[in-house]
Amino acid sequence: MPSLLLLAAALLSSWAQLPAEASSWWSLAMNPVQRPEMFIIGAQPVCSQLPGLSPGQRKLCQLYQEHMAYIGEGAKTGIKECQYQFRQRRWNCSTVDNASVFGRVMQIGSRETAFTYAVSAAGVVNAISRACREGELSTCGCSRTARPKDLPRDWLWGGCGDNVEYGYRFAKEFVDAREREKNFAKGSEEQGRVLMNLQNNEAGRRAVYKMADVACKCHGVSGSCSLKTCWLQLAEFRKVGDQLKEKYDSAAAMRITRKGKLELVNSRFNQPTPEDLVYVDPSPDYCLRNETTGSLGTQGRLCNKTSEGMDGCELMCCGRGYDQFKSVQVERCHCKFHWCCYVKCKKCTEIVDQYVCK
Repeated sequence: MPSLLLLAAALLSSWAQLPAEASSWWSLAMNPVQRPEMFIIGAQPVCSQLPGLSPGQRKLCQLYQEHMAYIGEGAKTGIKECQYQFRQRRWNCSTVDNASVFGRVMQIGSRETAFTYAVSAAGVVNAISRACREGELSTCGCSRTARPKDLPRDWLWGGCGDNVEYGYRFAKEFVDAREREKNFAKGSEEQGRVLMNLQNNEAGRRAVYKMADVACKCHGVSGSCSLKTCWLQLAEFRKVGDQLKEKYDSAAAMRITRKGKLELVNSRFNQPTPEDLVYVDPSPDYCLRNETTGSLGTQGRLCNKTSEGMDGCELMCCGRGYDQFKSVQVERCHCKFHWCCYVKCKKCTEIVDQYVCK
């Protein structure tokens, strides 16, 4: 038992020694948070055991301990969506460890970093909003959004909706806390990065908030749909990811002014709205492994020989060439429906050519 206590103390001290930017609340996705009721009475409070929290986030954790598991779920949702959206890019949103999650690459204020901040903030709004609806949190419940004015008069507004208002507010308090407690000189590069992070956090939250829409269910004899009950429902998170990916493609290059404000590098472009992504540093090419920037490089990545896009071997491999190999793929095939009620399939094997970057 004493050895276990010593091990726990060593782990906590190692987390405490991580540089401020090296450890992030994103690590809650990699280290699942136990729900409060699972902790033994007299054990160390959950908030002191969680790595990656800033002082302000730790205080919020103490006040809203039951929220932490859902913040972790939201971060995990954001990371998975990031990896889906960038699966065919040189930078594919790889996680490299359990503390910093994405590693040194997040120290660059690039458009990839902008997307990551936005999609993870969106994940928290999504998870908290849904937890409210499902009755998992004591401080919130079903959505209290007012009845939409354009809803037909004979349709009922009374279903239990996702509480996106509460999810938005809580995510803003928690996710932004780390940035708001930093105090850098006005007009410094560090302050520019803080403003960039805050802008992208907000863009992610707004994507979830604005894409939530009315969902309805029919009632009536034999499904006649003579009556409908409606409520507010979150959009599928894939749609949120798709929209944020579009914002990534049109992200605005910014710089910090002496007055401590972000301004466009190119004034000919439109001023970004609170729903747009911004960045302050150019992106690395991500072609080669670079310990300084945190780039993992593309050596060993699968590529598509026939594609002319970013997933194509020419672009993915950065002109270094690629190797060909054959692999065996097993798929379900010749599926038949049997009465009643199951589907039976055979397994088919196929030898396919694959290509990896040199």
